[in-house]
Amino acid sequence: MRPTQPFLLLLLILVLVSPVVLAGAMPAVGDKAPAFTLPSQEGPPVTLEQNRGKWVVLYFYPKDMTPGCTIEAHNFQRDLEKYTKANAVVLGVSLDSVDSHKEFCTKESLSFKLLSDADRKVTGAYGSLASYLGREVASRNTFLIDPAGVIRKVYVKVSPSAHSEAVLADLGKLHASK
Repeated sequence: MRPTQPFLLLLLILVLVSPVVLAGAMPAVGDKAPAFTLPSQEGPPVTLEQNRGKWVVLYFYPKDMTPGCTIEAHNFQRDLEKYTKANAVVLGVSLDSVDSHKEFCTKESLSFKLLSDADRKVTGAYGSLASYLGREVASRNTFLIDPAGVIRKVYVKVSPSAHSEAVLADLGKLHASK
């Protein structure tokens, strides 16, 4: 094996296993959050506009009923009362169908809204569309949007287990700075 072969093999493995970002530019802190209208597991579409006046935790996740996504959802559910007290709503977004979201919420006792972005437009607008092992998924990114619709914090490639606590801590700091 030539010296460059192990490097090329490692590079090939990383390309095949790592998510590849397919979306456009990710909105940044200070940007107006891209508007959206998406169906939820509860039926009626959910819009960013209908949450005006509240903080919005808009989190993108790869797939219903997978280990990391279940941990992340359980932690948001566990902390839901804290979000409510902070005038915040939690909205999860994946490319999964409404029916998949219904099943996930029933199985895992989730009471916040999960939004279906089957046409990938919203996930793309938030720079969170990726390819993983040859299939499109939402990257595990979160946007903390203030009551006026401005992005105040962006979390990229988050760790599912500690994410809710980090968002709550930042939400507390942002409340204190107002």
